[in-house]
Amino acid sequence: MSHVTYKVVEHDGGWAYTVNGVFSEPFATHAAALAAARRAVAEQRVPGRTEVIEYETPDGKWRTETAAGNDRPETDVEDSA
Repeated sequence: MSHVTYKVVEHDGGWAYTVNGVFSEPFATHAAALAAARRAVAEQRVPGRTEVIEYETPDGKWRTETAAGNDRPETDVEDSA
């Protein structure tokens, strides 16, 4: 099982959370960013439907695979404040 950490950080004069180097939308307060990160963590744990997905790899190749709806990652929030 994979593990995903959401990190709450200062960003562009406000606050955001980041996952694997990608930032969320900005939030005016630390508390708002932390609450949003906690919601995202909870939502990512919810099982979904098994579906066929297609995506492009970093080297430009397209892949098709089946994503199991019950294969959810472990998640947590890391707070930098």
